[in-house]
Amino acid sequence: MSDVKTFTTADLAAHTSKNSLYLAVGGKVYDCTDFIDEHPGGEEVLIDEAGKDATESFEDVGHSDEAREIMYKMYVGEYQTDGSAQKPKSASSTTPKPIPAGGSADSGRLVSWVKGWF
Repeated sequence: MSDVKTFTTADLAAHTSKNSLYLAVGGKVYDCTDFIDEHPGGEEVLIDEAGKDATESFEDVGHSDEAREIMYKMYVGEYQTDGSAQKPKSASSTTPKPIPAGGSADSGRLVSWVKGWF
């Protein structure tokens, strides 16, 4: 049985540098440290949101399913707000789903979509 780490606002705020950069999105916490140089929007975007609940910013940009797959690999725990932060609009829409071995997050949707045409 695996214990999931829970991060408070203070825990999250301790990770705001390029050497340790965490974000919360949709109630989940992600370690984006190794992704800073790869982020398509540039490192500044991640640094600006470092140590915070970035749900609104993440959703406003309209990230792709591929971005959500990348996030799944960076997941480090759950975010527990202290009540001072705004709750995410829709946590389920930002929660990465496990990807089946040999597949992608879009495999099931693609099959359903293709079947709908025939």
